Amino acid sequence: MVAFGKKLKARQIQEWQAYYINYKLMKKKVKQYAHQIEVGTLERRHVLKDFSRMLDNQIEKIVLFLLEQQGLLASKLAKLREQHDTLEQQPEISQITELREGYRVVGYDLLKLLYFVEMNAIGLRKILKKFDKRFRYRFTDYYVKSRANHPYSQLQQVFKHVGLGAVVGAVSRNLHELQDCQGSYLSIYDPPALPLQDPVVDSIKAAVDRLTHSTNFLNFMAQHALIMQEELPAPAEEQIDEERYHYVSLLLNLANTFLYMVNTYIIVPTADNYSMSLGAAATVCGIVIGAMAVAQVFSSVYFSAWSNRSYFRPLVFSSIVLFVGNAMYALAYDLNSLTMLLLGRLFCGFGSARAVNRRYISDCVPLKIRMQASAGFVSASALGMACGPALAGILQINFKIYKLTFNAMTLPGWVMAVAWLVYLIWLWFSFKEPSRDVEENNSPHASDSETAEKNTLEKGLKQPLLITSEEQQEDDEDAEADGSEEVSQESRRPATSIASAYRLLTPSVKVQLLIYFMLKYAMEILLSESSVVTTYYFSWSTSTVAVFLACLGLTVLPVNIVVGSYISNMFEDRQILLASEIMVCVGILLSFHVIIPYSVPQYVCSGLIMFVSAEVLEGVNLSLLSRVMSSRLSRGTYNGGLLSTEAGTIARVIADATITMAGFLGQSQLLNITLLPSLLICVISIAATCFTYNSLY
Repeated sequence: MVAFGKKLKARQIQEWQAYYINYKLMKKKVKQYAHQIEVGTLERRHVLKDFSRMLDNQIEKIVLFLLEQQGLLASKLAKLREQHDTLEQQPEISQITELREGYRVVGYDLLKLLYFVEMNAIGLRKILKKFDKRFRYRFTDYYVKSRANHPYSQLQQVFKHVGLGAVVGAVSRNLHELQDCQGSYLSIYDPPALPLQDPVVDSIKAAVDRLTHSTNFLNFMAQHALIMQEELPAPAEEQIDEERYHYVSLLLNLANTFLYMVNTYIIVPTADNYSMSLGAAATVCGIVIGAMAVAQVFSSVYFSAWSNRSYFRPLVFSSIVLFVGNAMYALAYDLNSLTMLLLGRLFCGFGSARAVNRRYISDCVPLKIRMQASAGFVSASALGMACGPALAGILQINFKIYKLTFNAMTLPGWVMAVAWLVYLIWLWFSFKEPSRDVEENNSPHASDSETAEKNTLEKGLKQPLLITSEEQQEDDEDAEADGSEEVSQESRRPATSIASAYRLLTPSVKVQLLIYFMLKYAMEILLSESSVVTTYYFSWSTSTVAVFLACLGLTVLPVNIVVGSYISNMFEDRQILLASEIMVCVGILLSFHVIIPYSVPQYVCSGLIMFVSAEVLEGVNLSLLSRVMSSRLSRGTYNGGLLSTEAGTIARVIADATITMAGFLGQSQLLNITLLPSLLICVISIAATCFTYNSLY
């Protein structure tokens, strides 16, 4: 990853160079302020005042130039409008074509202006975050709120591109009208096809989407998936993504995600009854459910390494192993073998290809739709989580074919075995392995400089404005200041082991992984012991447990929509993070059975509070994690997705083991004994969050 200062300089439109934010100067000023405060020659309040004035001047320079360019575009559009009106009286195809070309030229000028706004917006965000990090002062909040809400705000021009909407509308509408107009002059022998959208209009719309808040929910969901990407990838990388992308392969990847989550949770309502039918205690369901997670701890690593070489072969292997594992799970009933039951679940865990699913989206989906694909990954997981228990509730039938028994306990295994077999056939004939040598064959040629520049304008606008890694910024910018190429090269290398990946984690990232561990532990306790607890206290049937778990799963998407579209715009992520942790703690406390008789409303309400709060916490926590984790962890085998997956999987393993061990004390003690570790870990994570919030942010 190249330092932002170098990227800004390399990607500036040369004739507009004097009007960009002077990022290099402001970075030097931040260092000077730090030195002056350290030696005592300058007070903090003077630093804040001087830095605010400097930012105001930089923004004013950008905005005045932006207004000037908007005026020029408006003038060009007014002249084109006059020509357009004349042509409506006496239309000629040659003049229509010429007029369309004129609007296209204005469209490309507009793209240049949008790119100008984007680069400056990124520069402002970066310098504000650098200032906050250097002085441990929340200056960004004060500056943005005080400037953005003022009636004479210039900051709105940069972050919300006020005024450009009219220009965008004029270009889009007129090009569409001219397309229709030209279509009416086609020969009668030409096919009567609908007019196509002009490419420049598509580029403009994509650029506008990147600069508005219209994609807040998708962005939130994408970060929930923890699929990290660089902030301003080179145009060549976008070309690589386009060549690797295959829509059906992406669908197959998401289908794998969905089926695996269904496979994980379809046995939860019946695992206790299955264990008892094989002569074990009901609480052995913890081991049965957790066996899949135990195997996933190891499978995540080898699948992540395998995805460096292929995507098709790991997915085929995953499907075969899951088919075998589910068949073994179903056959355990007729064989009366608890060992076969556990081996079947272990096989299912060894087929966990979630590392491949994440990696495929990160590597093979074009940037312009990667956010939607990432949101699709999260949605597929949530839908699978809800469908699993719901499907188990439906499979309440009992019959035999020869010596094979099909009942509520074995049908989940048989249904999933058939599902994976069908998926394997679809995968075999439809999946397209992305090219691995495409990078080597796509070096830009000098003769294509004009095309490359146009592609940069069209495609560069679609990249996210989020900061991917504060740690990486520091490494890269220090390398730029020192002129050290070796440091820059080192900062681009991915981690080569779990230990080296762990060393890249900052204290804040470690705290966020602890939070992720905590929420996965609490959720697994709630879900895995639900059948045992509700049967003991309320005598719920399997169908009732399945409905309860399905309802919990169905809350995932609505909660993420509310948080991603509304709450995240009203509060800071760190505030939502702490509030969610506290609500998880409240849910755990309300779940305890003390003195008064345990009731259905208490269990349902406390479970809902805990689950919904944990879902909010997961989304916000991974959103923060994707921004502060080193970009060296965005690629390679030992990436950030693998680390988060391992943290969550280990939490599930420990939670399921806790349920089984607590079962030795009797079902009457199961609820309180398993909730105690959840409460302890939750309190520790809240304390760690408060400490990290105060010391680092």
